[in-house]
Amino acid sequence: MVKVLLAGESWVSATIDHKGYDPFAHTQVEIGCERLLAALAAEGVEVTHLRSHDVAEKFPQTLEELAAYDVVLLSDVGSNTLLLHPDTFTRGRPAPNRLKLLREWVRGGGGLMMAGGYLSFQGFEGKANYHRTPIEEILPVDIDPFDDRVETPEGVRAQVVQSGHPVVAGLDREWPILLGYQHTTLKPDAELLATVEGDVMLAARQFGEGRTLAFTSDVSPHWAPEEFMSWEGYRKLFAQALTWLAGREI
Repeated sequence: MVKVLLAGESWVSATIDHKGYDPFAHTQVEIGCERLLAALAAEGVEVTHLRSHDVAEKFPQTLEELAAYDVVLLSDVGSNTLLLHPDTFTRGRPAPNRLKLLREWVRGGGGLMMAGGYLSFQGFEGKANYHRTPIEEILPVDIDPFDDRVETPEGVRAQVVQSGHPVVAGLDREWPILLGYQHTTLKPDAELLATVEGDVMLAARQFGEGRTLAFTSDVSPHWAPEEFMSWEGYRKLFAQALTWLAGREI
């Protein structure tokens, strides 16, 4: 069984309702990846979900801790959250650089995937900030140094361009609509698997003994609408992606 650590894909919503003279504040944890978790469970992929607000403290800090997993999936969680352990941010103490740690783990045989979102790649207003980091170094794409979002509210369709690759084997050549993605540039030694509007949608790369994958749209709304998530290829795509990253036969 493929073992995956999914970091991110959650957020805390803080709302103030005004009812006449009286305000009422409330907060709620939102889990964006519920459909993905269900889809992967149905495909026999074991996922440990580390919610965004837990990543800074609980994401692995050693190669030994990372060794419990075959694949790490970063989805909608910015580089600051991985870099700034509470020991550093709150207490002013040194802590491991987990971006460098992931690079070494992949070099030694681990699998890393980044999925798109407002806090992926460079992200909204550049706040994800993975440009010029060890994560950019190992991904199959180069990351823009500025807000890299491409909003497509009209809906655009990705096209498979290398149907023989295990990640996209058996999938429709044209996918259901997506409502946005991130602009990136394919690295010279990477494989382009799918495109959208002439840009990279899905790309793969070997790095040392490990593998990396970039999926430049989202696994959940708003960029991934119901048409995409209810598509039978949704669970097949991500199960095959994570299986390939783990170095397993598909």
